[in-house]
Amino acid sequence: MSRSTEPQTQAYRIVQEKRRREFSPWLALTIGAVLLALLFVAWPILNVLMKSFSGSSGDPLAGWAEFFADPTYLTAVGNTLLLATIVTLLATALGVFLAYFTARFSFWGKAAVAVLPVTAILVPEVIVTQAWLMFLGNNGFLTRFVRDVLGIQLPTLYGWSGLILILPLLYYTYVYLGTLAALKGFDSLLEEAAMSLGSSPLAARLNVMIPAIFPAVASTSMVVFTLTIGNFATSTIIGGKVELLAPLTYRAFLAETGGDPLMQSTLATVAIAIVALVLFVQRMTVGKRKYEMVQGRSWVPIRLRGASGAVLATIAALILIASTLPLAMVAAMAFTKSTGPVLRWGEFSLDNVTKVLAREPQPILNTIGFGAMACLIGVFVSVIVAVLIVKKKTFLTPFLDYLVMLPMALSGTVLGIGMITAFGPGGIFTLSGTTAIIVLVFVIRRLVHGVRNASATLHAIPDSLEDASVSLGVPPFRSFLNVVLPLMIPGIAAATVLTWVTIIGELSASLVVYSAGRETITIKVFQLMNTGLNAQAAAYGLILILLAIVPIAIATKVFKIRLFT
Repeated sequence: MSRSTEPQTQAYRIVQEKRRREFSPWLALTIGAVLLALLFVAWPILNVLMKSFSGSSGDPLAGWAEFFADPTYLTAVGNTLLLATIVTLLATALGVFLAYFTARFSFWGKAAVAVLPVTAILVPEVIVTQAWLMFLGNNGFLTRFVRDVLGIQLPTLYGWSGLILILPLLYYTYVYLGTLAALKGFDSLLEEAAMSLGSSPLAARLNVMIPAIFPAVASTSMVVFTLTIGNFATSTIIGGKVELLAPLTYRAFLAETGGDPLMQSTLATVAIAIVALVLFVQRMTVGKRKYEMVQGRSWVPIRLRGASGAVLATIAALILIASTLPLAMVAAMAFTKSTGPVLRWGEFSLDNVTKVLAREPQPILNTIGFGAMACLIGVFVSVIVAVLIVKKKTFLTPFLDYLVMLPMALSGTVLGIGMITAFGPGGIFTLSGTTAIIVLVFVIRRLVHGVRNASATLHAIPDSLEDASVSLGVPPFRSFLNVVLPLMIPGIAAATVLTWVTIIGELSASLVVYSAGRETITIKVFQLMNTGLNAQAAAYGLILILLAIVPIAIATKVFKIRLFT
């Protein structure tokens, strides 16, 4: 051992000895976090699974016998898998193309183009669906224009056509962000080395670049697949006669509320089984194909030129216009005069906004109140969990990580049914019909966003900083509070904003657990759309969009917080 390394080794030993001597609260926190996750995540899911084998007739397989005997259920599963496959392929194609276009080429307005896809996940799904209906629905703005002026009857948006149009535009952003990050980390020297050995540029990309970014693309595609399986709002509103698993599960819940919740649990169990299978396939395939990039040179963007550049720019523009169109449509509808369900296009009015603000503000107040409580609790918990997973690992850490990530893979309908089953009448304790169960659902469903964001920040903080503080005599726990926690503040702020945005847009889980007087904006929009009052729904939607975008603008422009990197 060289003399230069001896002091470092001795200091490391001193740090480790100090940590062993002092009582560490981290193991106690880990045990507490695991127990809470078992109670509020694993127990509701386990209740759903057990209820599917508890028929009122005494036959534990009664629900499954009905499931396999009724062609409606089997058709719903087949349709759901087919839809998820189609949406995943289309969303992956859109996301990969736009990511490659943004990373590879230089053009005017590139900074704006790189961020615009994020708006697709900022606008709540129910609002996006509403906007598309107003644009291309049976009485939509563009539908009427094409029919009355051009004499062309567009196909109906209800059914497969609408689902295949809207869902890829809702979810492609996940693939885009993951692929863009992978492309920015790709070492272009590898591609140049392949070409220097005789490969053509196309062959070099196929043999070098694609394998390197494949794990990111495949992982985000799996996310799209699971999100489509659990999709509720779009599937319910425009699904039409297409039987799909999430809406069918919700209808079973409505039909069986107060009775034997057999089929709702059986259908929810099917959804859980599908997602579990998808995660297993991901771990067995994508998880084994990982590539690490050494420090190298990223691409030098090339300028768009010629006919091919014009074609690529046109495709990218169409994708961005289609994914940001809902923002413009919601704003237009909110300020359009209406008589019942009839919108008078071209007639400006403040009546819709005035009505929701002055006469029916409760959904807005509920959204702000419930969302604020859930956001504060969720961020506090997510920071602790992220620290335990990244910095304070124990034998329980992998189990805790899995439990925290589990709600992301489940549909909101399944999670909501699990919560009602576990914490309704006859459960461990009763929360149904209270504000607490709504806040709890928000926290559990969106906790993953805070954990992942805080974890990313912690990965960038070297352990040597905390070790240096401990070696100077500061106890480990106090060293963490004085050294690591202040460095986490930007990450905590980013986690707070993103958690807030996703919480206020939640619909499917809250629709299952809410009670009268506790409607949020998304629930109110869903109800108004079912009654045809789209102008009022748009006014609520506009307020919801502002509640999402204003904090993001303040965080990024005023406080310079990097939310999407």
